[in-house]
Amino acid sequence: MVNVRCLACQVKYRVLSSNRINLLDCDTPPKPKFQYRPPKTRKPRSYNKTYRPTRPSRTYARESSGYQKDEARGPLALSSAPSSSGSVSPAGVTPSLSSANNATATATISPGAISPPYQPQTSPTSPTHHQQNQVPRGNTIRRSTKANKNLLIPRFYYPMGRPSAQTSQEAVISRVGQVFRENGGQITRENMEPLTKACQVPLYWKAPLFSAGGGDKVGYLTQEQFCDYWTRVLSTSHDGASRLVKVLSRGARNYLVPEDFLSLIQDVVDTHPGLTFLKEATEFHSRYVHTVIARIYYCVNRSWSGRITVPELRRSNLLQVISYLEEEEDINQITDYFSYEHFYVIYCKFWELDTDHDLFIDKHDLAKHNERALSWRMIERIFSGAVTRGRLQKQDRMGYQEFVWFLISEEDKRHPTAIEYWFRCMDLDGDGYLSMYELEYFYEEQLQRMEALGIETLPFHDCLCQMLDMVRPDSIDKITLRDLKRCRMTPIFFDTFFNLEKYLDHEQRDPFTSHRGDDEGVEVSDWDRYAAEEYELLVAEEGGAEHQEDMLYVEEDELSAGCEDALDGNNMGSLISSSVGVKGGIGGSLSMHSPLSATVTNLAASDPMDVDDEYPDYADSDDY
Repeated sequence: MVNVRCLACQVKYRVLSSNRINLLDCDTPPKPKFQYRPPKTRKPRSYNKTYRPTRPSRTYARESSGYQKDEARGPLALSSAPSSSGSVSPAGVTPSLSSANNATATATISPGAISPPYQPQTSPTSPTHHQQNQVPRGNTIRRSTKANKNLLIPRFYYPMGRPSAQTSQEAVISRVGQVFRENGGQITRENMEPLTKACQVPLYWKAPLFSAGGGDKVGYLTQEQFCDYWTRVLSTSHDGASRLVKVLSRGARNYLVPEDFLSLIQDVVDTHPGLTFLKEATEFHSRYVHTVIARIYYCVNRSWSGRITVPELRRSNLLQVISYLEEEEDINQITDYFSYEHFYVIYCKFWELDTDHDLFIDKHDLAKHNERALSWRMIERIFSGAVTRGRLQKQDRMGYQEFVWFLISEEDKRHPTAIEYWFRCMDLDGDGYLSMYELEYFYEEQLQRMEALGIETLPFHDCLCQMLDMVRPDSIDKITLRDLKRCRMTPIFFDTFFNLEKYLDHEQRDPFTSHRGDDEGVEVSDWDRYAAEEYELLVAEEGGAEHQEDMLYVEEDELSAGCEDALDGNNMGSLISSSVGVKGGIGGSLSMHSPLSATVTNLAASDPMDVDDEYPDYADSDDY
């Protein structure tokens, strides 16, 4: 009988015995379905691993010479290498191998074993043979680098410009010395033009170049002093952008701050033929200088850091515009940075909003811009610190430089800085995305204003569908700054959410009209178009005011003539009629007189800034 010891086997035995099935003895355990195989012991990697013809293996030997590398690869690898004489014997090769104890051994290999079975045999003169010799035997980056350690990668990054030849620098210094000899060894500020040509820099670098060379101390430059300074500049700065930073900052920094541009722009005001009419009106010099600096930082300082670096100067057109000042006599033709017409439009707009003329505006003053076109929520975001900073931001006030940024961003929403400006204002949580909640937050006030005016409104859901179809963002639930910069209809997008007047204007005209006009001719920016139109309107208003003043002068002459007649006792009736006419003329002229003309006329008495006050507007604020 089968020996059944465990209870489970007894039960199993009874069940199976009823079916007449022979059972095994419980003492012999059943064989497992998958037999257990113990793991093989792995041998450590050998430094002298032999070559296997069927499977190429890596060599982890750390050899100090090429011969030891060949020895580590084995006799077959050594036999396949060419001999020192550069020829292979057809009968065979008998290499001399070096063992660990420096013993020598001689091995004779048959001709068939010269090369591995999978590698074709090549002759020394074939191109394949030379290619195989050039490939490093190690297949790691470190070994390839060691094999090609004599090959140097040429330098490709020059933060201060690519250096020029020493002969060219010496030629520049020799020309500078010749200019000094022609001028008696001394050069004043008025005689800087030939020196700028000898230094190969634009003409309007002359004022900062004179100051950086040490001319302000004694009033003139000497040859030894300036040649020593310009030699240091040429040895460290090798292109126009780096040299401009070196000259304007006087070598103190590798970036530019707003105060560094004061001497350059003031020299443009004093010497440019297109600004001769501005020489006498010194009270406007500081305002023009501040406007140009604000526009330079608006276009050049793409990092919003308040510091213009050398790479930012290279990417901008500031150097080309400064060079163009020497060629163009009409300053208004240079629409970038220096146009007087653009300055006139910006300053008049600021003067209209600044009712108390303290050169600062608050939220209520800014709300009056463009007949209260901006929503109040957007005005609060502008003063919240999203695009303003410093002491004025804490006081809920805006300075003149910040207003320049605001006006250009408001009128030219296609400019990259303008897109960043309004994106910062609409990004309430600062996460770098415009969510649907943020868009609805600004659109709610637009709906309320349109309902108050009795204008048919568009629900937010329908408006959102239109905006998403127009922008086409990468993600359907949020809009990024990259999406807006890629879109060509950013003015329509921004005006829909916070500028009611322009939003209604877009609804009544074809949005593709401006693009068709730009494709037909020279592309004109929205800011240039706006500045030209506003300047014509301001000039027309000033012309009308002057016409009224001329009429007033004529009537005053008639009045004086009537008074003389009355004193003579000749015509009392004419005196009465003339006085009545003058009274009516004065009343009419005052009622029709432009308030803008009056404010601009009295600007000199009200403007506390002066050209020689060291520009405290920058010193007292942290606008940049």
